[in-house]
Amino acid sequence: MNARIEPITDVDLYAYIDDELPLVRRIEVEACICHRPEKAARVMADLRIRDELRLALANARRTGGPATTDSARRLERGMAWARIIRRAQKVAAVAILVAASWVAHAALGPLAISHVVASPLPPAYVSDAVMAHHTTLVRPTLHSQHREPAYNQADIRAATAIVMPSLPQAWEVADVQIFPSTFGPSVELEIRTQAVGSASLFAVGPGKFDVVPVTLVQMAEFNVAYSQIGEVAYALVGKADIRDLNRAATALIESLS
Repeated sequence: MNARIEPITDVDLYAYIDDELPLVRRIEVEACICHRPEKAARVMADLRIRDELRLALANARRTGGPATTDSARRLERGMAWARIIRRAQKVAAVAILVAASWVAHAALGPLAISHVVASPLPPAYVSDAVMAHHTTLVRPTLHSQHREPAYNQADIRAATAIVMPSLPQAWEVADVQIFPSTFGPSVELEIRTQAVGSASLFAVGPGKFDVVPVTLVQMAEFNVAYSQIGEVAYALVGKADIRDLNRAATALIESLS
């Protein structure tokens, strides 16, 4: 199974500029910024400033007086402290979000959404789930596409090693498809329910054992409730109210226990 690559954050970019990353992580950062021109431009600008400061400091040591050398050192330290402050601001923002979620939970009780996404980037399989849902919306317009409403958990597990949850009796399965994904075969169910309307249930083995409670995020025009139980991750995608989606996803995960 493929190892999951953690999202590249601003902290990684600052550490890359300061030569503080191990080689493997540096390669991952470089692979990321190759496809993100705005990040690449920012990194290159910071690298140029860093190198100019180093050059100025080296020249000052050889030819300049004590005052010039001291100014170069102060400027270099100031740049380093600016990056440290930016990192601290990111950490503080995350801490405030987490604290706010606990306050909301205490004030609103069980009606509040209990899981808040602190990270700006959800797992990669969430993007795959949203893409699969987009495909579900397009498929009915293609009359040549075969739809398979039969939902057989045992057959799916035998073919993909993915354990699927038991669906409530009121849920209607309109289609069952196997999709390629970043991490191998995935399963996508097109479902219709009274609570969440038309939605997609996506399941995949993300390549890493973990336990993630139902977590809510919005991507494009869709709401997503994702979770992971052991080696299988699940994402419920649709336009339903986020609270209804949260309740439906929680019920599905509880059916696996």
